[in-house]
Amino acid sequence: MEFTNVVETRRSVREYDASRKVERSVVEEIIKEASYAPSWKNSQTARYHCIMSEDIIKEVEQECLPEFNAKNADGASAIIVASFVNHRSGFERDGRKSNELGDGWGCYDLGLNNMIFLLKAHELGLSTLVMGLRDEKKIKELLNIGDEETIVSVIALGYSDVQPSMPKRKDVDSVAKFY
Repeated sequence: MEFTNVVETRRSVREYDASRKVERSVVEEIIKEASYAPSWKNSQTARYHCIMSEDIIKEVEQECLPEFNAKNADGASAIIVASFVNHRSGFERDGRKSNELGDGWGCYDLGLNNMIFLLKAHELGLSTLVMGLRDEKKIKELLNIGDEETIVSVIALGYSDVQPSMPKRKDVDSVAKFY
């Protein structure tokens, strides 16, 4: 699949085929590709907690996601918790913020990783849904994630035959200013 096609046909999917399972090797391939994203001083602070056990997926859906997100992720064969290591991206080695954004750079860098994650998954024929509404505290407890990481999003990953229509996109003049 050519890059433009991957970008223009990727969609957020809310219906998954529970009978089709994603293999661990495929998730590893997607994460490896995502690891090529640029990051602040090559800090590579993105972390992926990959839930592939049906029992733990159900527990995350029931205990850590609002009801509508749990419904949207139902049938996904993997739930990926995306986080970043705190106080590294956007910081000097001595712990001082490099600019006013501080850990905002961790979010930014993780977003770069996640975009490649989503595009690679789509290229491989998988569907995804990024969910920002989640209970970070409960997820950290369930997966034993320490306070050195900030959970940003939860990504449903699986197979789907659904191809949602493309939402209207703003034109370049609406989002860019040229000087």
